[in-house]
Amino acid sequence: MSAALDIFRALGDPTRLRIIHLLRAMELAVGEIAQVVGQSQPRVSRHVRILAEADLVERRKEGNWVFLRLGKRAEIAPFLTLFDQLVPSEGELLWQKADLARLAAVRADRAQAAESYFAEHAEEWDAIRSLHVPEGDVEAAMTALLGAEPIGHLLDIGTGTGRMIELFGPSADQVTALDRSPDMLRLARAKLPEDAGDKYALVLGDFGALPLEPGSADTVVLHQVLHYAQAPEAVIEEAARVTAADGRVLIADFAAHEREELRLRDQHARLGFSDEQIESWFRQAGLELERVEVLPGQELTVQLWLGRRRGARVLPIEGRLSA
Repeated sequence: MSAALDIFRALGDPTRLRIIHLLRAMELAVGEIAQVVGQSQPRVSRHVRILAEADLVERRKEGNWVFLRLGKRAEIAPFLTLFDQLVPSEGELLWQKADLARLAAVRADRAQAAESYFAEHAEEWDAIRSLHVPEGDVEAAMTALLGAEPIGHLLDIGTGTGRMIELFGPSADQVTALDRSPDMLRLARAKLPEDAGDKYALVLGDFGALPLEPGSADTVVLHQVLHYAQAPEAVIEEAARVTAADGRVLIADFAAHEREELRLRDQHARLGFSDEQIESWFRQAGLELERVEVLPGQELTVQLWLGRRRGARVLPIEGRLSA
């Protein structure tokens, strides 16, 4: 009974009801909520504290920002169902429509920030992309490798601009996107669909210590991330730790190369990988290498390695390079 009373007390304020409605649409920073509801950030923070104490919302610090999403406690679901069943008054309809209109402006601000970032860094991105196969070809190959098998809970390690969650998110049941850069997470957030709700979780973290429970992800993707790792084998072991039985790990990265300027200019810790390295690290982490796809480019070759959590049925390896 105490939990129910706490929830009713927390919801007994129009602003807090507005915050709940907004968070049902998408994850938001405290400052973004203040922008939508037209109140000061300290005042919104006080409302958020009350909601958080009732476990109605979860707070997550990301750099200097604090992001909010709906709480996950089972007791909350009936209250959300009640919201859907109640017929809003004329006044409630007005503020709901106004809030959603201002929420659209927040989305537009995020998209504009992403466009500005890419405009400033276009030459850097283009310099690397010109060396290898077009990204469209890489994405098509990744999609083909994952095939028609359910994505389930998708974990995108090093999400960067969020392209992988944009590509595979619609087919997933749940999405967790992780990056150690708050700036990158803000870019990725700009690509979330309007009906994202609480399906997507964008998390600040490091690929060496994933903030997920063991066996909690069904499909793990590392797209052009592993070459930044000083200890790639540890990153693969950590990815395998959070992969469920029969789950899959898909790595897209460069084959071994000698472009030393990428190490100096772009902070690549590793100049690509060989099949033997990846297979060895997979085996140590309890993964079976199922498939390898090779995509030759202008000067760099992109390769895809698909592994499955050991104990699952292992399919024949196709397209495997010889030693």
